[in-house]
Amino acid sequence: MTSTLLWILIGIQIAMGAFDTFYHHEMTERLAWRPSQRHELKLHGVRNILYALLFLTLGWLEVHGLLAIIVIAVLVAEVVITLMDFVEEDLSRKLPASERINHTLLALNYGAILVLLMPVLIGWAGHATGVKLVSYGYWSILAAAAAIGVTLFGLRDLAAARRLARLGDAPATGLVEALAGRQTVLVTGATGFIGSRLVSALASAGHQVIALVRNPAKAEALHPPITLVTSLDQLPADAKIDALVNLAGEPIGNGLWTEAKRRKIVESRVGMTDDIVRLIARLEQPPAVLVNGSAIGWYGLWQDQPLTESAKAHACFSHELCDAWESAAKRATEYAVRVICLRIGLVVGTEGGFLTRLLTPFEFGLGGPMGSGKQWMSWIERDDLIRLIAHAIARKEISGPINATAPIPVTNGKFSEELARRLGRPAVFRIPAALLHGLAGDLADELLLGGQRVIPNKALSSGFVFRHETLRSAFEAVL
Repeated sequence: MTSTLLWILIGIQIAMGAFDTFYHHEMTERLAWRPSQRHELKLHGVRNILYALLFLTLGWLEVHGLLAIIVIAVLVAEVVITLMDFVEEDLSRKLPASERINHTLLALNYGAILVLLMPVLIGWAGHATGVKLVSYGYWSILAAAAAIGVTLFGLRDLAAARRLARLGDAPATGLVEALAGRQTVLVTGATGFIGSRLVSALASAGHQVIALVRNPAKAEALHPPITLVTSLDQLPADAKIDALVNLAGEPIGNGLWTEAKRRKIVESRVGMTDDIVRLIARLEQPPAVLVNGSAIGWYGLWQDQPLTESAKAHACFSHELCDAWESAAKRATEYAVRVICLRIGLVVGTEGGFLTRLLTPFEFGLGGPMGSGKQWMSWIERDDLIRLIAHAIARKEISGPINATAPIPVTNGKFSEELARRLGRPAVFRIPAALLHGLAGDLADELLLGGQRVIPNKALSSGFVFRHETLRSAFEAVL
């Protein structure tokens, strides 16, 4: 097999596959920690092991007879597994555009490889069964290196799939038991990390859920029974809504805070909240309560001072954003609606949120504190947050801001230590503050290097009991 063109195509296949694995599977999609992708990881693992066998065989051996037929069968099996993978991906997640393009190019390139390789293998199949050791120089070395790489990631994917079988989300039933009777709840941001779990909890408890979903394709991940709307204008004036939970908004940590990004972040939150207030104004019977999203960023940047709901704020973009969001929500009080501003901390879970960005580097032993590590991280486990939302809806005495954080915040250094301990890895790679600031500017200063030591005073005084008061307890639950 001396065709240079064939080896060039194989080299391209290796490069595109490596890019897909590192950039998509590990860095952006973080499949190894998403319970919903367990079956996809199994397919990836099996396919990678088969790729390893192919690379070693094609790079170092010339196989004849029955062995050549086996190689042909493996090539066909790769096609079948890839088609199964395409179906699984369409059923379980929405692929980013770059991953779809990369998959298309991989499929086309693989087809070209088959066109050149199949005649060679068919010719070898006509000979007596046997093996001949060969070498194609640098191409054979590349094939061996690729075989080692795909073997390691294949074994990792299979191990991750087994881990995810244990990590699968616990049933959402029981998370909203604080809500009595059968209530109708309108949820915006229903396909997000928090909103999807809330919708699942409400639906499984027998409540009627109306989910505002701007992109209907994302609604496939929501479990029925729910009512989908793509615009609040679709709701008639006589619609009966008992409670409204507004979680919609442009993500704040997925890009640099340029002026355009800041404007989009603010407008997405304030604009949606304005739409909600207009809906409330035209309803014949307004909802009893509006639980509106906010964040502990409202307090601005502090050092060690404990912050309850009565604390003042320091000016920064995070405060300006949350203050504008809360101010828009408060206008609903004009219609006798109880308004709760949920100042959410860092939400701990594996299906989304900030933790998913840390799991891969920490799992590979590359994690560690950010900057000094002394900045406070006020966190909350996702199911505790869902339970707190239900608690706030049910308790009529709760209104205004409420801190949605666990009672025991930790420093970034302690957080890194606990995460590394749970994963059985070291946490020695400290990221310099100057580097983070240079790369991300204000985003790093406020979200990564700054912090708030937030105490959920109102939640505790109203009788709410956290299932996970300590970070170790939360990590044991989700990891």
